[in-house]
Amino acid sequence: MTATLPTESTDAAQASTLRPAWVTDARVASWLRWVCTSAGAGTASRTALAPYDALPTIAVPDSTVEDVAAAVDAARHAQAAWSALPYSARAEVILRFHDLLVERQDEIMDLIQWEMGKARFHAWQEVLQVANLARHYARHGEAYLKPKKVRGAVPVVTSAKEVRVPKGVAGFISPWNYPLYMGVGDLIPAVLAGNAAVGKADPQAPLSMLWARALMAEAGMPEHVWGVVAGDGPSLGEALIDHVDYICFTGSTATGRIVAQRAARRLIGASLELGGKNPSIIRADADLDVAARGVVDASFANTGQMCIHLERIIVHTDVYDEFVVRLRAVTAAQTVGQTFDFSSQVGSLASAAQLEKVSRQVADAVAKGATVLAGGGPRPEVGPYVFAPTILEGVTDDMELCLGETFGPVISIYRATDDEDAIAQANRGKQGLSASIFSKDIAAAEAMAPRIRAGSVNINDGASLAAGSIEAGMGGMGESGLGKRHGSDGITRFTNAQTIVSSKVGPVGPPPGTPVEKFIAMANKQLVVLRRLRVR
Repeated sequence: MTATLPTESTDAAQASTLRPAWVTDARVASWLRWVCTSAGAGTASRTALAPYDALPTIAVPDSTVEDVAAAVDAARHAQAAWSALPYSARAEVILRFHDLLVERQDEIMDLIQWEMGKARFHAWQEVLQVANLARHYARHGEAYLKPKKVRGAVPVVTSAKEVRVPKGVAGFISPWNYPLYMGVGDLIPAVLAGNAAVGKADPQAPLSMLWARALMAEAGMPEHVWGVVAGDGPSLGEALIDHVDYICFTGSTATGRIVAQRAARRLIGASLELGGKNPSIIRADADLDVAARGVVDASFANTGQMCIHLERIIVHTDVYDEFVVRLRAVTAAQTVGQTFDFSSQVGSLASAAQLEKVSRQVADAVAKGATVLAGGGPRPEVGPYVFAPTILEGVTDDMELCLGETFGPVISIYRATDDEDAIAQANRGKQGLSASIFSKDIAAAEAMAPRIRAGSVNINDGASLAAGSIEAGMGGMGESGLGKRHGSDGITRFTNAQTIVSSKVGPVGPPPGTPVEKFIAMANKQLVVLRRLRVR
Protein backbone atom coordinates (compact mmCIF):
# COMPACT_ATOMS: atom_id res chain seq x y z
CA MET A 1 0.00 0.00 0.00
CA THR A 2 1.48 3.33 -1.00
CA ALA A 3 0.55 6.97 -1.15
CA THR A 4 1.67 9.40 -3.84
CA LEU A 5 3.45 12.60 -2.89
CA PRO A 6 2.16 15.86 -4.38
CA THR A 7 4.18 17.18 -7.27
CA GLU A 8 3.17 20.80 -6.80
CA SER A 9 2.21 23.12 -3.98
CA THR A 10 -1.19 22.61 -2.40
CA ASP A 11 -3.50 25.18 -0.85
CA ALA A 12 -3.14 25.14 2.95
CA ALA A 13 -6.93 24.92 3.43
CA GLN A 14 -7.00 21.50 1.80
CA ALA A 15 -6.72 18.22 3.63
CA SER A 16 -3.55 16.22 3.21
CA THR A 17 -3.30 14.68 -0.25
CA LEU A 18 -1.39 11.75 1.22
CA ARG A 19 -4.33 9.98 2.82
CA PRO A 20 -3.88 6.33 1.79
CA ALA A 21 -6.58 5.10 -0.56
CA TRP A 22 -7.55 2.27 1.80
CA VAL A 23 -8.35 4.80 4.58
CA THR A 24 -12.02 5.11 3.67
CA ASP A 25 -14.59 7.07 5.65
CA ALA A 26 -16.01 3.79 6.91
CA ARG A 27 -12.58 2.69 8.18
CA VAL A 28 -12.05 6.03 9.86
CA ALA A 29 -15.44 5.79 11.57
CA SER A 30 -14.56 2.32 12.84
CA TRP A 31 -11.45 3.75 14.52
CA LEU A 32 -12.97 6.94 15.89
CA ARG A 33 -15.63 4.97 17.74
CA TRP A 34 -12.88 3.91 20.14
CA VAL A 35 -12.30 7.46 21.36
CA CYS A 36 -13.92 7.79 24.77
CA THR A 37 -16.21 10.82 24.47
CA SER A 38 -19.46 11.73 26.18
CA ALA A 39 -22.68 11.21 24.28
CA GLY A 40 -23.75 14.53 22.81
CA ALA A 41 -20.57 16.22 24.00
CA GLY A 42 -20.47 18.44 20.93
CA THR A 43 -18.14 18.60 18.00
CA ALA A 44 -14.86 19.63 19.64
CA SER A 45 -12.00 17.94 17.83
CA ARG A 46 -8.44 18.49 16.68
CA THR A 47 -6.57 17.63 13.52
CA ALA A 48 -2.85 16.95 13.18
CA LEU A 49 -0.79 18.04 10.19
CA ALA A 50 0.80 15.35 8.03
CA PRO A 51 4.56 16.03 8.12
CA TYR A 52 5.11 15.21 4.45
CA ASP A 53 2.88 18.04 3.20
CA ALA A 54 2.02 20.04 6.35
CA LEU A 55 -1.70 19.64 5.64
CA PRO A 56 -4.46 18.30 7.92
CA THR A 57 -5.04 14.56 8.31
CA ILE A 58 -8.32 13.56 9.99
CA ALA A 59 -10.23 15.29 12.77
CA VAL A 60 -10.31 13.25 15.97
CA PRO A 61 -12.91 14.02 18.67
CA ASP A 62 -11.59 15.54 21.89
CA SER A 63 -12.12 13.71 25.15
CA THR A 64 -12.77 15.75 28.28
CA VAL A 65 -11.48 15.22 31.80
CA GLU A 66 -14.94 13.83 32.59
CA ASP A 67 -14.50 11.35 29.76
CA VAL A 68 -11.21 10.22 31.31
CA ALA A 69 -12.95 9.52 34.61
CA ALA A 70 -15.71 7.63 32.81
CA ALA A 71 -13.21 5.60 30.79
CA VAL A 72 -11.31 4.58 33.92
CA ASP A 73 -14.56 3.69 35.68
CA ALA A 74 -15.64 1.51 32.75
CA ALA A 75 -12.21 -0.11 32.67
CA ARG A 76 -12.38 -0.82 36.39
CA HIS A 77 -15.68 -2.64 35.96
CA ALA A 78 -14.32 -4.64 33.02
CA GLN A 79 -11.09 -5.52 34.80
CA ALA A 80 -12.69 -7.93 37.25
CA ALA A 81 -13.98 -10.29 34.54
CA TRP A 82 -10.82 -9.89 32.45
CA SER A 83 -8.48 -10.75 35.34
CA ALA A 84 -10.66 -13.75 36.24
CA LEU A 85 -9.82 -15.35 32.88
CA PRO A 86 -6.95 -17.84 32.80
CA TYR A 87 -3.69 -16.31 31.62
CA SER A 88 -3.86 -18.56 28.56
CA ALA A 89 -7.17 -16.99 27.52
CA ARG A 90 -5.76 -13.48 27.74
CA ALA A 91 -2.67 -14.66 25.86
CA GLU A 92 -4.80 -16.00 23.02
CA VAL A 93 -6.21 -12.52 22.44
CA ILE A 94 -2.70 -11.06 22.28
CA LEU A 95 -1.49 -13.79 19.93
CA ARG A 96 -4.44 -13.18 17.59
CA PHE A 97 -3.54 -9.50 17.67
CA HIS A 98 0.03 -10.48 16.76
CA ASP A 99 -1.16 -12.41 13.73
CA LEU A 100 -3.45 -9.63 12.54
CA LEU A 101 -0.69 -7.07 13.00
CA VAL A 102 1.76 -9.06 10.90
CA GLU A 103 -0.91 -9.67 8.25
CA ARG A 104 -1.93 -6.00 7.98
CA GLN A 105 1.38 -4.34 8.66
CA ASP A 106 1.23 -2.27 5.47
CA GLU A 107 -1.79 -0.46 6.86
CA ILE A 108 -0.13 0.62 10.10
CA MET A 109 3.10 1.53 8.32
CA ASP A 110 1.11 3.83 6.02
CA LEU A 111 -0.58 5.44 9.01
CA ILE A 112 2.64 5.87 10.99
CA GLN A 113 4.34 7.51 8.03
CA TRP A 114 1.36 9.73 7.28
CA GLU A 115 1.01 10.92 10.86
CA MET A 116 4.64 11.04 11.96
CA GLY A 117 6.80 11.32 8.83
CA LYS A 118 9.41 8.66 9.49
CA ALA A 119 11.05 6.48 6.84
CA ARG A 120 9.16 3.26 6.12
CA PHE A 121 11.87 0.95 7.46
CA HIS A 122 11.60 2.66 10.83
CA ALA A 123 7.81 2.30 10.70
CA TRP A 124 8.33 -1.43 10.08
CA GLN A 125 10.60 -1.59 13.13
CA GLU A 126 7.60 -0.65 15.25
CA VAL A 127 5.67 -3.59 13.83
CA LEU A 128 8.62 -5.89 14.51
CA GLN A 129 9.02 -4.72 18.10
CA VAL A 130 5.33 -4.97 19.00
CA ALA A 131 5.01 -8.41 17.40
CA ASN A 132 8.03 -9.65 19.33
CA LEU A 133 6.68 -8.25 22.59
CA ALA A 134 3.26 -9.78 21.99
CA ARG A 135 4.73 -13.24 21.44
CA HIS A 136 7.19 -12.95 24.29
CA TYR A 137 4.74 -11.94 26.99
CA ALA A 138 2.00 -14.23 25.70
CA ARG A 139 4.39 -17.19 26.02
CA HIS A 140 6.56 -16.18 28.99
CA GLY A 141 4.54 -13.67 31.00
CA GLU A 142 2.86 -16.31 33.13
CA ALA A 143 6.27 -17.61 34.21
CA TYR A 144 7.33 -14.08 35.20
CA LEU A 145 4.21 -13.87 37.38
CA LYS A 146 4.47 -17.38 38.83
CA PRO A 147 3.91 -17.60 42.61
CA LYS A 148 7.16 -17.87 44.53
CA LYS A 149 7.39 -20.18 47.53
CA VAL A 150 9.43 -18.92 50.47
CA ARG A 151 10.18 -20.28 53.92
CA GLY A 152 7.46 -19.85 56.50
CA ALA A 153 7.89 -18.34 59.94
CA VAL A 154 8.01 -21.76 61.61
CA PRO A 155 9.46 -24.66 59.60
CA VAL A 156 7.14 -27.57 58.78
CA VAL A 157 4.00 -26.16 60.38
CA THR A 158 3.80 -22.91 58.36
CA SER A 159 4.20 -22.09 54.67
CA ALA A 160 4.51 -18.85 52.73
CA LYS A 161 4.37 -17.75 49.13
CA GLU A 162 4.49 -14.49 47.22
CA VAL A 163 1.93 -14.01 44.47
CA ARG A 164 1.43 -11.28 41.90
CA VAL A 165 -1.95 -9.57 41.63
CA PRO A 166 -2.90 -6.91 39.05
CA LYS A 167 -2.88 -3.30 40.14
CA GLY A 168 -6.30 -2.67 38.57
CA VAL A 169 -6.38 0.01 35.87
CA ALA A 170 -3.10 1.09 34.32
CA GLY A 171 -2.82 4.43 32.57
CA PHE A 172 -0.58 5.09 29.56
CA ILE A 173 0.68 8.43 28.29
CA SER A 174 2.58 7.65 25.11
CA PRO A 175 4.46 9.94 22.70
CA TRP A 176 4.11 10.69 19.01
CA ASN A 177 7.52 9.41 17.91
CA TYR A 178 6.63 5.70 18.20
CA PRO A 179 2.81 5.67 18.14
CA LEU A 180 2.51 1.89 17.78
CA TYR A 181 5.46 0.66 19.83
CA MET A 182 5.00 3.09 22.71
CA GLY A 183 1.23 3.08 22.45
CA VAL A 184 0.81 -0.70 22.51
CA GLY A 185 4.13 -2.28 23.53
CA ASP A 186 3.82 -1.37 27.22
CA LEU A 187 0.10 -2.04 27.31
CA ILE A 188 0.45 -5.68 26.20
CA PRO A 189 2.14 -6.94 29.39
CA ALA A 190 -0.19 -4.81 31.51
CA VAL A 191 -3.36 -6.43 30.19
CA LEU A 192 -1.77 -9.88 30.17
CA ALA A 193 -1.08 -9.40 33.89
CA GLY A 194 -4.83 -8.96 34.39
CA ASN A 195 -5.13 -5.18 34.37
CA ALA A 196 -7.45 -3.04 32.32
CA ALA A 197 -5.93 -0.02 30.60
CA VAL A 198 -6.70 3.52 29.52
CA GLY A 199 -4.29 5.10 27.04
CA LYS A 200 -3.96 8.72 25.97
CA ALA A 201 -3.31 9.04 22.26
CA ASP A 202 -0.85 11.78 21.34
CA PRO A 203 -2.49 14.55 19.25
CA GLN A 204 0.17 14.22 16.53
CA ALA A 205 -0.51 10.53 15.85
CA PRO A 206 -3.86 9.40 17.30
CA LEU A 207 -4.97 7.34 14.30
CA SER A 208 -2.18 4.79 14.75
CA MET A 209 -3.31 4.02 18.29
CA LEU A 210 -6.97 3.90 17.29
CA TRP A 211 -6.14 1.52 14.43
CA ALA A 212 -4.36 -0.74 16.94
CA ARG A 213 -7.34 -0.58 19.33
CA ALA A 214 -9.70 -1.64 16.55
CA LEU A 215 -7.35 -4.50 15.66
CA MET A 216 -7.21 -5.60 19.29
CA ALA A 217 -11.03 -5.68 19.36
CA GLU A 218 -10.99 -7.86 16.27
CA ALA A 219 -8.59 -10.15 18.13
CA GLY A 220 -11.16 -10.55 20.91
CA MET A 221 -10.36 -7.96 23.57
CA PRO A 222 -13.51 -6.81 25.39
CA GLU A 223 -14.58 -3.23 24.77
CA HIS A 224 -13.71 -1.57 28.07
CA VAL A 225 -10.53 -3.50 28.89
CA TRP A 226 -8.62 -0.91 26.84
CA GLY A 227 -10.03 2.58 26.64
CA VAL A 228 -8.54 5.38 24.55
CA VAL A 229 -8.83 9.10 25.23
CA ALA A 230 -7.66 11.79 22.81
CA GLY A 231 -7.17 15.53 23.01
CA ASP A 232 -5.28 18.03 25.13
CA GLY A 233 -2.16 16.49 26.62
CA PRO A 234 -1.76 18.30 29.95
CA SER A 235 -5.40 18.22 31.07
CA LEU A 236 -6.09 14.63 30.00
CA GLY A 237 -2.75 13.43 31.36
CA GLU A 238 -3.44 14.96 34.75
CA ALA A 239 -6.94 13.49 34.83
CA LEU A 240 -5.59 10.07 33.93
CA ILE A 241 -3.04 10.13 36.77
CA ASP A 242 -5.79 11.23 39.13
CA HIS A 243 -7.91 8.13 38.45
CA VAL A 244 -5.76 5.13 37.51
CA ASP A 245 -3.88 2.75 39.81
CA TYR A 246 -0.56 2.97 37.97
CA ILE A 247 0.83 5.32 35.33
CA CYS A 248 3.25 4.50 32.53
CA PHE A 249 4.74 7.58 30.87
CA THR A 250 7.19 8.04 28.01
CA GLY A 251 8.30 11.55 27.15
CA SER A 252 10.48 14.46 28.19
CA THR A 253 12.26 14.74 31.52
CA ALA A 254 10.46 18.01 32.28
CA THR A 255 7.02 16.42 31.85
CA GLY A 256 8.19 13.28 33.63
CA ARG A 257 8.84 15.32 36.76
CA ILE A 258 5.26 16.60 36.68
CA VAL A 259 3.91 13.07 36.18
CA ALA A 260 6.00 11.74 39.07
CA GLN A 261 4.90 14.52 41.42
CA ARG A 262 1.23 14.04 40.63
CA ALA A 263 1.49 10.24 40.99
CA ALA A 264 3.29 10.67 44.30
CA ARG A 265 0.42 12.75 45.68
CA ARG A 266 -1.85 9.77 45.13
CA LEU A 267 0.78 7.23 46.23
CA ILE A 268 0.47 5.28 42.98
CA GLY A 269 3.38 3.72 41.17
CA ALA A 270 4.85 5.15 37.99
CA SER A 271 7.32 4.06 35.34
CA LEU A 272 8.95 6.88 33.40
CA GLU A 273 11.13 6.64 30.32
CA LEU A 274 12.47 10.12 29.80
CA GLY A 275 15.04 11.98 27.73
CA GLY A 276 18.61 11.13 26.89
CA LYS A 277 21.76 12.73 25.51
CA ASN A 278 23.22 9.41 24.56
CA PRO A 279 26.97 8.95 23.96
CA SER A 280 28.91 6.57 21.75
CA ILE A 281 32.56 5.80 22.44
CA ILE A 282 34.80 4.89 19.49
CA ARG A 283 37.89 3.19 20.94
CA ALA A 284 41.27 3.28 19.22
CA ASP A 285 40.92 -0.36 18.19
CA ALA A 286 37.42 -0.03 16.69
CA ASP A 287 36.58 -1.21 13.20
CA LEU A 288 35.92 2.25 11.83
CA ASP A 289 33.62 1.12 9.03
CA VAL A 290 31.46 -0.79 11.50
CA ALA A 291 31.51 2.17 13.89
CA ALA A 292 30.55 4.68 11.21
CA ARG A 293 27.60 2.55 10.06
CA GLY A 294 26.51 1.92 13.63
CA VAL A 295 26.65 5.59 14.57
CA VAL A 296 24.72 6.70 11.49
CA ASP A 297 22.05 4.03 12.01
CA ALA A 298 21.53 4.99 15.65
CA SER A 299 21.81 8.75 15.14
CA PHE A 300 19.53 9.32 12.17
CA ALA A 301 17.05 6.46 12.61
CA ASN A 302 13.52 7.80 13.04
CA THR A 303 15.02 11.13 11.91
CA GLY A 304 16.75 11.30 15.28
CA GLN A 305 13.42 11.38 17.08
CA MET A 306 13.91 8.53 19.52
CA CYS A 307 14.92 8.63 23.15
CA ILE A 308 17.82 6.19 22.70
CA HIS A 309 19.35 7.70 19.57
CA LEU A 310 22.99 8.81 19.69
CA GLU A 311 23.76 12.52 20.00
CA ARG A 312 27.37 12.63 21.29
CA ILE A 313 30.15 10.74 19.52
CA ILE A 314 33.39 10.47 21.52
CA VAL A 315 36.33 9.29 19.40
CA HIS A 316 39.86 8.31 20.44
CA THR A 317 42.18 10.97 19.12
CA ASP A 318 44.39 8.43 17.32
CA VAL A 319 41.53 7.47 14.95
CA TYR A 320 39.52 10.67 15.07
CA ASP A 321 40.46 12.09 11.67
CA GLU A 322 39.98 8.81 9.82
CA PHE A 323 36.70 8.12 11.60
CA VAL A 324 35.36 11.55 10.62
CA VAL A 325 36.13 10.80 6.98
CA ARG A 326 34.18 7.55 7.12
CA LEU A 327 31.35 9.01 9.18
CA ARG A 328 30.83 11.81 6.67
CA ALA A 329 30.85 9.34 3.80
CA VAL A 330 28.21 7.10 5.38
CA THR A 331 26.11 10.14 6.29
CA ALA A 332 26.32 11.49 2.73
CA ALA A 333 25.11 8.13 1.42
CA GLN A 334 21.82 8.38 3.35
CA THR A 335 18.83 8.99 1.13
CA VAL A 336 16.67 11.72 2.63
CA GLY A 337 13.14 11.63 1.30
CA GLN A 338 9.42 11.42 1.79
CA THR A 339 8.36 8.14 0.25
CA PHE A 340 5.91 5.45 1.23
CA ASP A 341 8.34 2.75 0.17
CA PHE A 342 11.75 1.66 1.45
CA SER A 343 13.84 3.90 -0.81
CA SER A 344 14.54 6.56 1.85
CA GLN A 345 16.68 6.03 4.94
CA VAL A 346 15.87 9.35 6.63
CA GLY A 347 12.41 10.87 6.66
CA SER A 348 10.88 14.07 7.95
CA LEU A 349 10.71 15.61 11.38
CA ALA A 350 7.22 15.27 12.81
CA SER A 351 6.15 18.88 13.08
CA ALA A 352 6.96 22.54 12.65
CA ALA A 353 7.78 22.67 16.38
CA GLN A 354 10.39 19.93 15.96
CA LEU A 355 11.89 21.68 12.94
CA GLU A 356 12.08 24.95 14.85
CA LYS A 357 13.79 23.34 17.84
CA VAL A 358 16.40 21.48 15.80
CA SER A 359 17.09 24.50 13.58
CA ARG A 360 17.44 26.77 16.61
CA GLN A 361 19.90 24.49 18.37
CA VAL A 362 22.09 24.05 15.29
CA ALA A 363 22.04 27.78 14.53
CA ASP A 364 22.98 28.55 18.13
CA ALA A 365 25.92 26.13 17.98
CA VAL A 366 27.20 27.51 14.68
CA ALA A 367 26.87 31.09 15.90
CA LYS A 368 28.99 30.22 18.91
CA GLY A 369 31.76 28.55 16.92
CA ALA A 370 30.75 24.98 16.07
CA THR A 371 31.79 23.66 12.65
CA VAL A 372 29.32 21.89 10.36
CA LEU A 373 30.86 18.71 8.92
CA ALA A 374 27.65 17.53 7.23
CA GLY A 375 24.15 18.86 6.74
CA GLY A 376 23.46 21.82 8.95
CA GLY A 377 19.99 22.98 7.97
CA PRO A 378 16.48 22.30 6.66
CA ARG A 379 15.80 20.70 3.28
CA PRO A 380 12.59 22.46 2.17
CA GLU A 381 13.02 21.19 -1.38
CA VAL A 382 12.46 17.69 0.01
CA GLY A 383 9.65 18.44 2.46
CA PRO A 384 8.31 21.14 4.78
CA TYR A 385 9.80 19.65 7.98
CA VAL A 386 12.87 17.88 6.59
CA PHE A 387 16.23 18.57 8.22
CA ALA A 388 19.49 17.26 6.77
CA PRO A 389 21.46 14.66 8.77
CA THR A 390 23.96 16.89 10.56
CA ILE A 391 27.41 16.40 12.10
CA LEU A 392 28.90 19.17 14.26
CA GLU A 393 32.44 19.58 15.55
CA GLY A 394 33.67 21.96 18.21
CA VAL A 395 30.54 21.93 20.37
CA THR A 396 31.13 23.62 23.72
CA ASP A 397 29.26 23.95 27.00
CA ASP A 398 27.76 27.34 26.16
CA MET A 399 25.80 25.82 23.26
CA GLU A 400 22.23 24.72 23.86
CA LEU A 401 22.70 21.32 22.22
CA CYS A 402 25.86 20.43 24.15
CA LEU A 403 24.06 18.53 26.92
CA GLY A 404 20.47 19.38 26.05
CA GLU A 405 18.51 16.76 24.12
CA THR A 406 18.05 17.76 20.48
CA PHE A 407 15.72 14.96 19.37
CA GLY A 408 16.57 15.37 15.71
CA PRO A 409 19.11 14.17 13.11
CA VAL A 410 22.03 16.02 14.71
CA ILE A 411 25.19 14.67 16.35
CA SER A 412 28.26 16.33 17.82
CA ILE A 413 31.70 14.73 17.71
CA TYR A 414 34.46 15.00 20.31
CA ARG A 415 38.05 13.81 20.82
CA ALA A 416 39.13 11.60 23.74
CA THR A 417 42.73 10.97 24.78
CA ASP A 418 42.05 7.50 26.23
CA ASP A 419 39.32 5.29 27.69
CA GLU A 420 39.26 7.19 30.98
CA ASP A 421 38.71 10.46 29.19
CA ALA A 422 36.01 8.89 27.00
CA ILE A 423 34.12 7.52 30.02
CA ALA A 424 34.33 10.87 31.79
CA GLN A 425 32.90 12.62 28.73
CA ALA A 426 30.18 10.01 28.31
CA ASN A 427 29.05 10.57 31.91
CA ARG A 428 28.67 14.32 31.54
CA GLY A 429 25.21 15.68 32.23
CA LYS A 430 22.46 14.24 34.40
CA GLN A 431 20.83 11.85 31.96
CA GLY A 432 21.65 8.18 31.54
CA LEU A 433 19.44 6.32 29.12
CA SER A 434 21.55 4.55 26.49
CA ALA A 435 25.16 4.39 25.31
CA SER A 436 27.37 2.43 22.96
CA ILE A 437 31.00 1.38 22.62
CA PHE A 438 32.72 0.33 19.40
CA SER A 439 35.77 -1.89 19.88
CA LYS A 440 37.31 -5.06 18.51
CA ASP A 441 38.15 -6.03 22.10
CA ILE A 442 34.70 -6.99 23.37
CA ALA A 443 36.04 -7.99 26.79
CA ALA A 444 37.58 -4.54 27.25
CA ALA A 445 34.36 -2.87 26.11
CA GLU A 446 32.29 -4.99 28.50
CA ALA A 447 34.61 -3.98 31.33
CA MET A 448 34.06 -0.31 30.45
CA ALA A 449 30.29 -0.58 30.19
CA PRO A 450 29.39 -0.67 33.93
CA ARG A 451 31.34 2.55 34.43
CA ILE A 452 29.05 4.42 32.03
CA ARG A 453 25.88 5.89 33.53
CA ALA A 454 23.35 4.39 31.17
CA GLY A 455 20.50 1.93 31.48
CA SER A 456 21.71 0.09 28.36
CA VAL A 457 25.14 -0.15 26.74
CA ASN A 458 25.41 -1.53 23.21
CA ILE A 459 28.75 -2.91 22.05
CA ASN A 460 29.48 -2.65 18.31
CA ASP A 461 25.93 -1.41 17.77
CA GLY A 462 24.45 2.01 18.26
CA ALA A 463 21.14 1.40 20.01
CA SER A 464 18.93 -1.29 18.51
CA LEU A 465 20.46 -4.41 20.09
CA ALA A 466 19.52 -3.45 23.64
CA ALA A 467 16.06 -2.30 22.58
CA GLY A 468 15.52 -5.55 20.70
CA SER A 469 16.69 -7.78 23.57
CA ILE A 470 13.20 -7.95 25.00
CA GLU A 471 14.06 -10.42 27.77
CA ALA A 472 16.32 -7.74 29.29
CA GLY A 473 14.98 -4.67 31.04
CA MET A 474 15.15 -1.32 29.27
CA GLY A 475 15.16 1.97 31.12
CA GLY A 476 17.27 4.86 32.31
CA MET A 477 19.45 6.11 35.13
CA GLY A 478 19.63 9.60 36.57
CA GLU A 479 17.19 12.00 34.95
CA SER A 480 16.37 9.51 32.19
CA GLY A 481 13.64 7.86 34.18
CA LEU A 482 12.38 5.29 36.64
CA GLY A 483 11.49 1.65 36.10
CA LYS A 484 12.01 -0.71 33.20
CA ARG A 485 10.09 -1.93 30.20
CA HIS A 486 10.77 -5.39 28.71
CA GLY A 487 11.86 -8.53 30.54
CA SER A 488 10.39 -9.55 33.90
CA ASP A 489 10.22 -5.95 35.12
CA GLY A 490 8.15 -5.05 32.07
CA ILE A 491 5.22 -7.10 33.38
CA THR A 492 5.75 -7.27 37.15
CA ARG A 493 5.64 -3.45 37.38
CA PHE A 494 1.91 -3.71 36.62
CA THR A 495 1.32 -5.98 39.63
CA ASN A 496 1.41 -5.81 43.40
CA ALA A 497 3.32 -8.44 45.37
CA GLN A 498 1.07 -10.16 47.88
CA THR A 499 2.31 -12.51 50.62
CA ILE A 500 0.09 -15.47 51.54
CA VAL A 501 0.99 -17.47 54.66
CA SER A 502 -0.67 -20.57 56.10
CA SER A 503 -0.44 -22.45 59.37
CA LYS A 504 -1.28 -26.11 59.88
CA VAL A 505 -1.67 -25.66 63.65
CA GLY A 506 -3.42 -22.33 63.98
CA PRO A 507 -1.88 -19.28 65.68
CA VAL A 508 1.80 -19.72 66.49
CA GLY A 509 2.76 -18.92 70.09
CA PRO A 510 2.93 -20.44 73.53
CA PRO A 511 0.70 -23.57 73.65
CA PRO A 512 -2.21 -23.38 76.09
CA GLY A 513 -0.95 -23.87 79.63
CA THR A 514 2.72 -23.24 78.78
CA PRO A 515 4.29 -20.29 80.63
CA VAL A 516 5.50 -17.55 78.33
CA GLU A 517 8.94 -17.62 79.94
CA LYS A 518 9.36 -21.33 79.14
CA PHE A 519 8.28 -20.78 75.53
CA ILE A 520 10.80 -17.95 75.11
CA ALA A 521 13.60 -20.08 76.61
CA MET A 522 12.85 -22.88 74.13
CA ALA A 523 12.81 -20.41 71.24
CA ASN A 524 16.14 -18.89 72.32
CA LYS A 525 17.77 -22.35 72.37
CA GLN A 526 16.43 -22.90 68.87
CA LEU A 527 18.06 -19.63 67.72
CA VAL A 528 21.44 -20.77 69.02
CA VAL A 529 21.13 -24.16 67.30
CA LEU A 530 20.07 -22.63 64.00
CA ARG A 531 23.02 -20.22 64.11
CA ARG A 532 25.48 -23.09 64.75
CA LEU A 533 23.94 -25.09 61.91
CA ARG A 534 24.28 -22.02 59.62
CA VAL A 535 20.57 -22.13 58.90
CA ARG A 536 19.37 -18.88 57.35
